[in-house]
Amino acid sequence: MARAHNSPVRIVRYLADGQAEPRVGIEFQGGIRQLAASSMAELLGLPLAEIRALAQDAVTGSVVGPGAVLLPPVDGRTEIWAAGVTYYRSRQARMEESATADVYDLVYGSERPELFFKSAAWRVVTHGEPIGIRRDSALNVPEPELALVVNRHAEVVGYAVCNDVSSRSIEGENPLYLPQAKVYAGSCALSDGIRPAWEVPAADRLDVELTVQRSGQQVWRGVTSTSQMRRSAAELVGYLFREEQFPAGVVISTGTGIVPGMEFTLHEGDLVTVRVQDVGELANRVAAGRDHFDWLADPVRRR
Repeated sequence: MARAHNSPVRIVRYLADGQAEPRVGIEFQGGIRQLAASSMAELLGLPLAEIRALAQDAVTGSVVGPGAVLLPPVDGRTEIWAAGVTYYRSRQARMEESATADVYDLVYGSERPELFFKSAAWRVVTHGEPIGIRRDSALNVPEPELALVVNRHAEVVGYAVCNDVSSRSIEGENPLYLPQAKVYAGSCALSDGIRPAWEVPAADRLDVELTVQRSGQQVWRGVTSTSQMRRSAAELVGYLFREEQFPAGVVISTGTGIVPGMEFTLHEGDLVTVRVQDVGELANRVAAGRDHFDWLADPVRRR
C-alpha cells in the first residue's frame, strides 16, 4: 500500500458535512476514503485479512469532501480494557503510592497480568477534546500508553495512543478502589485514528513521550519505550480472551512506563500530550468534574 512521505495510513471514524451518522474510513495522503463497513464495531468483527483487503480497496476510492470531523475510533459494543503494572516504573510508582505495596510487586512478577475494564465506547474522548480529573482526588496523573486494537478473532488489527487518566490517591488508599480511580468521566482518551498493524512492524520497540504544559510552560516530561514492557501483546490478548467474547472487538491499553513523582498532579487547564512513535499523537486539555462531560451522554452531539 503506497503512501506519501509523512502521510501515514490510519483507520478513522468520521462525520462529514451532510451526513446523519458517522462512517469509517481510511485517512491517506491528506484525505479520507470511505471503508466498506457501517461502523468500527462491524469492522472489528471481521478477520484481519478481510480488514486489510477492505483498507487496500478504500485507498483507491474517492476522497470525502472537506469538513469531516474525526471522532473517537470506537463505537457500538466495542469495549476498552487496560493492563496495569506492565512496566518496572509502574510497579515502582504503585508501590510508592500504596498502603499495600506488596500487591503490585506480586502482580508485576506473576504469570497472570492485571487486566481491568476501562470504558464503554460512548465514554471515550479523543484528540482535542477534554480529559477529566476527579474533584474528590488530591493526586491525578496522565498515563501515556500504547493501545492494541483487537478484532473479535483475537487478532491485533492496529494501534492507537491512549491516555489512561488516573487518580493515584484513590488507588493508593486501597487497591479495591481501582474502578473509582480509573473509570470516571473523561478518564479514557484515544487518538483519533488507528494505525493498521501491517503498517507498524515493530510495535514492541516504539518510543513513548508524555509532556504536560501549564500556562504555556512545560512542567513535566517523560519518555520510555515499549521495549521495556514486562508483558507482550500476545500475552495480554490471550489472557483477556481466555473466558470472554468480544463480538465488536476490544481495545487493550498496555500500561504505562511513565509515571510522575508523588509531588506532581494535574491541574485544570493543563495541556497533556502523548506521542507514540509510528502510531500518533493525542493532545487534551484537563477539566475537573463530571459536569464538563455531560455532552458524552448526548447521542446527537456525541454520535
